[in-house]
Amino acid sequence: MDPKGQRVKLNDGHFIPVLGFGTAEAKEVPKSEALEVTKFAIEVGFSHIDCAHVYQNEEHVGQAIRSKIADGTVKREDIFYTSKLWCTFLRPELVRPALEKSLKNLHLDYVDLYIIHFPLAMKPGEELLPKDENGKLIGDSVDLCHTWEALEKCKDAGLAKSIGVSNFNHKQLEKILNKPGLKYKPVCNQVECHPYLNQSKLLDFCKSHDIVLVAYGALGSQRVKEWVSLNLPVLLEDSVLCAIAKKHKQTPALVVLRYQIQRGVVVLAKSYNKKRIKENIQVFDFELTPEDMKAIDGLNKNKRYYEFLVGVGHPEYPFSEEY
Repeated sequence: MDPKGQRVKLNDGHFIPVLGFGTAEAKEVPKSEALEVTKFAIEVGFSHIDCAHVYQNEEHVGQAIRSKIADGTVKREDIFYTSKLWCTFLRPELVRPALEKSLKNLHLDYVDLYIIHFPLAMKPGEELLPKDENGKLIGDSVDLCHTWEALEKCKDAGLAKSIGVSNFNHKQLEKILNKPGLKYKPVCNQVECHPYLNQSKLLDFCKSHDIVLVAYGALGSQRVKEWVSLNLPVLLEDSVLCAIAKKHKQTPALVVLRYQIQRGVVVLAKSYNKKRIKENIQVFDFELTPEDMKAIDGLNKNKRYYEFLVGVGHPEYPFSEEY
């Protein structure tokens, strides 16, 4: 099945492919590798590429997209590219310059989706994680509704086709949805989501407002200690998932990707391994039964890998809420 046909309509009329290629990388991976694997992902059929300013590899990812356009593999309109507004740029006047900087790094005229990466405003400046002498994060007080208005202007200017958020809890989403004079609703909320954190309440909330849930960390996580809780079991070794995978003659990774697609979640598959990248596109070749879905639902532990502990003291830290 052609993965390009698998798309979901967003609340602004644009379409997002249900399977995306995530480009966040482990520290030890050279940036240039983002160029190679992104090119490869596009060659095997990925059309949805998810990146961010904070990953510091947009130049390489942009180069990969442009080279695949130049060699005729794809046209620009075949690619759905997401970038994210980092926490140090949440002041309204910094939003458009931040997006323009991403576009300049990418050498693209527009992004398909621009999202607020985290609801935690941090002190503006060159530092991605500004900290004081005690190693505590330096916050900034910004009304996210004003940040959102700046994103709406970016959409009106044609710099982003669609706009959304990431890592917002339902209260933070509600704040934007209930904003006086709201022009555009967020099209998505990109959050950590996998069988150990299936986000069913947040998913129901988003569906009721016609907001697409996009899952990152869908395969559990690469164990990067600054970001990730290392005391959790490895998701892809779960015995229930392994049994379902065996039954369908698929890998546990494909089972968890398929699980998200069948529940109406757009899912990002992040891998820097060519064999796995090629394998992940096969998520369209099989279907899970209602019993499989129920068994996977039963694995939920409300456990996060990505707790972003550095942000815990921040008044807008999103993960203290149940959903």
